[in-house]
Amino acid sequence: MKNKKFYNIAFGLAIFTILYNIGEGIISTYFGSKDGSLALFGFGADSFIEVVSGIGIAIMIVRIQKNEKSKRASFENIALKITGTGFYILVAALLVSSIYNIWTKHKPQTTLWGIIISIVSILVMWLLTNRKIKVGKELNSAPILADANCTLVCVYMSVILLISSGIYELFKIPYIDSLGTLGISWFAFKEGKECFEKAKGNEDTCCK
Repeated sequence: MKNKKFYNIAFGLAIFTILYNIGEGIISTYFGSKDGSLALFGFGADSFIEVVSGIGIAIMIVRIQKNEKSKRASFENIALKITGTGFYILVAALLVSSIYNIWTKHKPQTTLWGIIISIVSILVMWLLTNRKIKVGKELNSAPILADANCTLVCVYMSVILLISSGIYELFKIPYIDSLGTLGISWFAFKEGKECFEKAKGNEDTCCK
């Protein structure tokens, strides 16, 4: 009964993560596009990609609840490959856009929404990380603990967005938004790489 309770909690956390990423993606890409903030737009695009991976995580939780030693389902591998490809495409697009923005000396109209969204994301993802770690430890589940580590990566990305958006909003320093975009690109690249590594085997790596 105890395990069932915590597996239900883990599944609920996975569904919440999916829904949160959808909302965050919509708001971030809208304001990123409206205000000309590439870092915020890229942050939102990353959230959309993680929705696919989040669905795979939810299916994984259902699978290991039934049989903890079961192998990864085919859909989970497909989700990993789609997610990894999405991250790589995002990285390429953000790199090209960052270079173009630096070349043209593009400046966002404002990065205020980047500050607001990043603060909310840090708080939500930090709470989610701690909750997932607690559930993972209760179930002694490496896959759930790996997912918790991935959620922590979102905290790091949010911190980068907060720093770049905050510095720009305060001092209007050129290229700061583009530098923040490059930081987000780095984490997106790492997530994409780890998705493909995980798809090759059955190990637990950090790919949401």
